[in-house]
Amino acid sequence: MTVVSTPIASATGAAALSRGVPTSVDTVTVRNLRVTYGTTVALDGVDFDVAPGEMVALLGHSGSGKSTLMRSLTRMTAATADTLSVAGRDVLTLKGRPLRALRADVGYVFQHFNLVPNLSALTNVLTGGLYRAGPVNFLGGFSPIQRSEGLQLLKRVGLEHKARQQTRSLSGGEQQRVAIARALMQQPRLILADEPVASLDPRLAGSVLTLLREIAVEQRIPVIVSLHVVALARQYADRVVGLHSGRTVFIGPANGLTSSSVTDIYGTDGEFGV
Repeated sequence: MTVVSTPIASATGAAALSRGVPTSVDTVTVRNLRVTYGTTVALDGVDFDVAPGEMVALLGHSGSGKSTLMRSLTRMTAATADTLSVAGRDVLTLKGRPLRALRADVGYVFQHFNLVPNLSALTNVLTGGLYRAGPVNFLGGFSPIQRSEGLQLLKRVGLEHKARQQTRSLSGGEQQRVAIARALMQQPRLILADEPVASLDPRLAGSVLTLLREIAVEQRIPVIVSLHVVALARQYADRVVGLHSGRTVFIGPANGLTSSSVTDIYGTDGEFGV
């Protein structure tokens, strides 16, 4: 495994430090994370940390364990670990209401947006606040305060003027921005973005990753984003965790990715934008 960082002080990488991101408190701490399905080992001894305001990219080919790693952070996938801490909680000991509360503190952004196409952009955003609002929301609709918050979030992602449009009428990049606003409506302490730009063209991909990075810094919300394209990880992430067959083969600043590191991750370097 290639490790190009030192704990905790330099773990955020040069880019995060240059933006004043504090490094003394980790929002995610993972030590010796393992996930198995029968005799198949999906993750084997993964270690990493994520600090407030940091954007960390997971790199690896399909089947390398990126999505499994993300799911394990909220116990959507059963795992074992020496330490698995998210937002100050010991994930492995949670169940019932505390586990649901943790999941409500994690905002998800998916490749295929997962919006309700016949609802407006604003209503899709507002659904992100259902856990905080409680069951009364299903009976009485969204409050003026919630609607104001939702509109402000749409404004933050540049879509306030499309608040009343059905999401089916929006472009792919616009739909992904709505999905990010929905995640922010949760008031998350962590954002997990699983291949959020895989279905977007390069220009739109760049705008979405720029937005996620800005949100990480402005709101001090750590972001973990899984990617395939090395060039995007280099340009937008602070650090990279490279996975190959469930094992960590690279941890370090994004600008420390070399051709050799990419070969360790993918087994080749010509196909993935080195």
